[in-house]
Amino acid sequence: SRYAFTAVSCSMLNRHSAATQGVFRFHIPTAAYISNFTMIVGGRVFPSQVKAKEKKMKKEGGENNGKKNKNTPEQSEGEMEVFQMEVTIPGRNRAVFLLTYEELLQRRLGRYEHVTSVRPMQLVSRLSVGVTIVEHSRITYLEVLPLRNGKTPSSNGNGKADGPPVSTVVKQNETFCKISFTPNIAQQAKIATNGMLGEFVVRYDIEREIGIGNIQVLDGHFVHYFAPKDLPVVSKNVVFVIDTSASMVGTKIRQTKEALFTILRELRPNDHFNYVTFSNRIRVWQPGKLVPVTPNNIRDAKKFIYMISPTGGTDINGGIQTGSALLSDYLSSKEESHHNSVSLIIFLTDGRPTVGVVQSPVIIGNTKAAVQEKFCLFTIGMGDDVDYRLLERMSLENCGTMRRIPEDADASVMLKGFYDEIGTPLLSDIRVEYSEDAVEYITQNLFTNYFNGSELVVAGKLTNRSSDSLHIQVTASNSERSIVLEKDMSIHEREQETERRLAEVEAGPNVNGYVERLWGYLSVKDELKGRLRSLTSAERENYTQHATNLSLTYNFLTPLTQMIVEKPQVLADGTLAQTQKEAEATEAPPPAETSNQLSEDNNSLTPQSLHRNQPPKPISAVSKATSGVSKPAKKSVTLSKTSADGDPHFVVEVPHSKLTMCFNINGEPGHILRLVTDHKHSNKSVTVNGALIGAPAPAGSHKEQRTYFSTITIVANKPRRSYIEVTPQKVILDDRDRMILPSSSSISVETANLAVVIIANTNLTVTIQGTIQFVILFHHYKNPAPYQRDHLGFYIANSKGLSKDTHGLLGQFLYEDIGLTQLPGNFSMAAENSTQETLGKNITLTSYPALKVKDRTVTVIKKSRRIYSGKQTVDCWFTKNNAAKLIDGQYSDYVVSHLFDTGDWANGTNTH
Repeated sequence: SRYAFTAVSCSMLNRHSAATQGVFRFHIPTAAYISNFTMIVGGRVFPSQVKAKEKKMKKEGGENNGKKNKNTPEQSEGEMEVFQMEVTIPGRNRAVFLLTYEELLQRRLGRYEHVTSVRPMQLVSRLSVGVTIVEHSRITYLEVLPLRNGKTPSSNGNGKADGPPVSTVVKQNETFCKISFTPNIAQQAKIATNGMLGEFVVRYDIEREIGIGNIQVLDGHFVHYFAPKDLPVVSKNVVFVIDTSASMVGTKIRQTKEALFTILRELRPNDHFNYVTFSNRIRVWQPGKLVPVTPNNIRDAKKFIYMISPTGGTDINGGIQTGSALLSDYLSSKEESHHNSVSLIIFLTDGRPTVGVVQSPVIIGNTKAAVQEKFCLFTIGMGDDVDYRLLERMSLENCGTMRRIPEDADASVMLKGFYDEIGTPLLSDIRVEYSEDAVEYITQNLFTNYFNGSELVVAGKLTNRSSDSLHIQVTASNSERSIVLEKDMSIHEREQETERRLAEVEAGPNVNGYVERLWGYLSVKDELKGRLRSLTSAERENYTQHATNLSLTYNFLTPLTQMIVEKPQVLADGTLAQTQKEAEATEAPPPAETSNQLSEDNNSLTPQSLHRNQPPKPISAVSKATSGVSKPAKKSVTLSKTSADGDPHFVVEVPHSKLTMCFNINGEPGHILRLVTDHKHSNKSVTVNGALIGAPAPAGSHKEQRTYFSTITIVANKPRRSYIEVTPQKVILDDRDRMILPSSSSISVETANLAVVIIANTNLTVTIQGTIQFVILFHHYKNPAPYQRDHLGFYIANSKGLSKDTHGLLGQFLYEDIGLTQLPGNFSMAAENSTQETLGKNITLTSYPALKVKDRTVTVIKKSRRIYSGKQTVDCWFTKNNAAKLIDGQYSDYVVSHLFDTGDWANGTNTH
């Protein structure tokens, strides 16, 4: 729904033995706010923290964020800003940079546009961009543009000038769309050899409901999108105020003239217009009036534009005053006939004031006094020598907007585009109101104009009221009359509809709080605008406080907050220095271990958290939530013995029968075994599969080969598909965002469905939706014998949340009643498995222990097994022959086609 979450992950490897600088640079849309930045360097996590800016910032090196100030044009590239972070990467080590930012896509000229910068600064082995669009209304238009560099399309890498770039794939249904762009190195090189591919641009639009617009409700917040169509065009009165100082000479004035000629052709018959040019002196094309659009006037206007020649200084104040007086006088003389027209000044400059009034505050005050809220002022800055803050304030205080044209851009195209956005007014004086008892804290709800192809967006917080009804009223004027739209709707029904849409597309954890985050985003923007417009220091302080609090609540990096990034310190020998926290963690004594607990502390690093765009915490908890660093985890996880570890030795603790049994599975290398499956019946929908690798058996062994688990996958399909893929080296976590975490670093990550805690080189704990818990042990060998392979062990720590129908090699026993029985001596299988128990000094009794599983009887022998990397020994009843008769069906029933196979168990009594 137009609120875009963008997650960037960049991995760099330092192949040298010496430490070296790594630079992460990323272009971010100017309107977006960064909501998280984390570095993983040399396997350690360095989270960032968003804090309020101190009143007077001291200039200190290294610790501040890299987001560029909007007032320094050399850092800003049109509608993009550069985020930059430099860090020292130890030799033969890797750095991973994780960045997320959020923005509300604005509708312009009937399209939403999402822009992703693809500029890794070198050719890279793995490059992928994925864009997922989830809408509530039908997507009526979708286009992937050619890659764009600056404002011009760059090469597409496929020999074609138009159409999507090479390797782009689009999958789409009515309201959902997935786009991927994955160029390999050769394809990248055809586009640009320096890795500066440009911007990947997706444009789309959706079907509009006729009437009051689209309203979505989630988590006590709402958003209202209003973009009516098929309305008659309102006539406009427009004065163009154009800078003709000496600095405009050459390309700038040529492109400005081109745009003015094009705009002239598009003025409508009922419009009125005039031109003012300013340098040292002010010139007016038709003094004292605005003229109607007639063939003669158009012809004369073309002559005037053609004859413009730049010279002299820049009298911004004089230009604005003259243009405002022209429009103001015209409106007061034509009061009756122009009741329903829209009036605007379009002001263009490429410089700072050098003639006449040059102090910004005076110019702003004079402008406000001249405009008197009778019309709107739209400002355009060209190039790098513009006081953009002045232009922004001039337009903001006079119901307009400011647009920036970069130095090297095609100004005629951008000017024309900007005019097109404001050239077709459909409504004026729009007021959107909601029933007072139902709504508090709404974002801007008064709009001077609504232009064709744009969209008005209002978000609000709902009160904890008992009433379920929300009354909406929109009042506005169009070319003929005042219009009123009204509607009553059920909040509960809208919320159910919003939730249903999200569930249908499995949109991911970020979206859970998207309406609230959208409200937070718009509220910050509103407060910052208010701060810019404020007249007294008390008023300014009030806006500052509100905007800062909201920025901290949602962890937004805004002009009022700063990002503190802890950086790794590299010692002279090229290794990472310990942080204070790690030193504390290492010096603390390890906890006492009990027989059924696995200590999570291995004198290893502090686990730290990456909070990925979670719905915000209450303000009191903000400092904790945003810092993302948890204290050294000294807690122990209590484990059951139910596991598959080693060459896979299976141990099953049967809670109902208070006994433990064990068996081996002699699988084939390459086979993938189903360990747990609960896909149809539980509300978690979980499957665990393990892939086997082979190794030769040690000398003298009765086996021909050994097998170990090399990869384990955990797939959870509800409320939305997410998975974890684990190998001894790394953990891949995919829950909307995909993260690759090394097993050599201690880190904890929480997403909407999954919580993952890695203890470096020791183990991984996975918690699914707060209940089901699995632990995977990492087994690494420093100097492995031929029969040893790095492998994994799988333990079920908590099965609560798995249903009674759970199956798989381990899963089938979780809720089974299994009894131990003694068989008489003439039992056919007895001879092979008989055991002797000495009851007294000389009395020996031969008995044949067996397990009763459903209607099957399986003979067993007593064995001891070592689990948890040898830390604990378990006595268990062992079944021979690949667990024949103990497990439902046979070995082949548990072999699946691939690691993410969630197919059902088809045999035996637990039929799924």
